[in-house]
Amino acid sequence: MKRDSRLSNILHALLHMAEHQTRTGAPMTSDQLAVCLSTNPVVVRRTMAGLREQGLVVSEKGHGGGWRLARPLDRVSLGQVNAALGEPGLIPEAPPVEAEGCLVEAAVNDALGETYAAARALLVARLNEITLADLAADFSRRLAEHPNRDLLHVRSPKS
Repeated sequence: MKRDSRLSNILHALLHMAEHQTRTGAPMTSDQLAVCLSTNPVVVRRTMAGLREQGLVVSEKGHGGGWRLARPLDRVSLGQVNAALGEPGLIPEAPPVEAEGCLVEAAVNDALGETYAAARALLVARLNEITLADLAADFSRRLAEHPNRDLLHVRSPKS
């Protein structure tokens, strides 16, 4: 099964938003976020609308408008973001039944289904323990320790 990258992509966007808000005090537009994520602004708007419905971001219309984080970074867990995205597939689902009545397939599917369900529960619990503040602190630490930090350009749109 192909891994769903929506969670990692939106976390990337939210960290850009946090940095942008801190640096400029301004919201980020869908166009700016699309540059960060190498995607289309329509995709950004669709995804951000789901986060807005869950109270994680707010949108401002008109000139100077865009997207802002609705809560401090330490009050947003990765689990909340994942839930707002509709809990995309981070690990495989239970295998489909293809050979009706096959006892081997039934045994394999039962074992894998239970294993995947247990793994999913552990993953969701861990995501609920990590906040956006944790990610931002890790990024800041990595940047400070990077030998070429003065030459690095964090992929960010023009303000």
